[in-house]
Amino acid sequence: MSKNKTKKYEGSEHELHVQTLELDELHHDVGMPAMAEALGHMRSTSRRTFLMGAGAAVAGGAALAVGSGAVPTLAAASTRRLSSVKASAFPPSGLTGDLAVAAVAASLENLAVFAYTAGLTAATQGKLGTVPPAVATFATTVKGQHQQHAAAWNAVLQSHGKAPVTVTNPTLTPTVQADFAKVTDIAGLAQLAVTLETIAAQTYQVETSKLKSSAAIQLSSSIQPVEMQHIAILYYVLGMYPGAQTSSGTPLAFNPTSQAV
Repeated sequence: MSKNKTKKYEGSEHELHVQTLELDELHHDVGMPAMAEALGHMRSTSRRTFLMGAGAAVAGGAALAVGSGAVPTLAAASTRRLSSVKASAFPPSGLTGDLAVAAVAASLENLAVFAYTAGLTAATQGKLGTVPPAVATFATTVKGQHQQHAAAWNAVLQSHGKAPVTVTNPTLTPTVQADFAKVTDIAGLAQLAVTLETIAAQTYQVETSKLKSSAAIQLSSSIQPVEMQHIAILYYVLGMYPGAQTSSGTPLAFNPTSQAV
């Protein structure tokens, strides 16, 4: 598609900046402490140690330290291969119950990191037309939050002696790659992001009720609302109603779960 057909972002940069700032503040003031408390119950470590590690990851893109182990985050999609795992072989053998949920959740977070990273790269290369700074800031902020979510789920796996999940979700990866190849503007990228965030949010909503560990339930419950916030802001970017809705844009009273994996 030629650049003169590219759809530009027409929202308020100031409003998007404010929404992103509020999102990030709520994530750090509420979300991360809740994640830390949940992981604190899973490991013989202090809440303060986890928060110090999380702060390091935010500040410098470093590994997220939990207890004595370093949990890798996805600093850039280019450093990780997209999933070559067959969907039928995922979650990895030996993972059942809460650990299987943790593996799926980590793979979804990894896929979101890939999508936002790829989008930011495309924007830098001028492939998406004019990208307002506020949009790039939002994408960077959300990418960082997904990195932290992936690190938290991998901390769960590692606390049980299991390998961290560094692949993207094998069921969704081919579709996301194909859809991303068709993205030519901010609107297209935002719509793809809405789809990914919706799948993640609905998956958390379904799987939380199946979790057995109270700590795992707390972790999942602390992340799901953040995904919903991402969706709301993305709908603002698209100029749409910022809440649960049908594919045609009709508002819904309750969040559906039809897209959960």
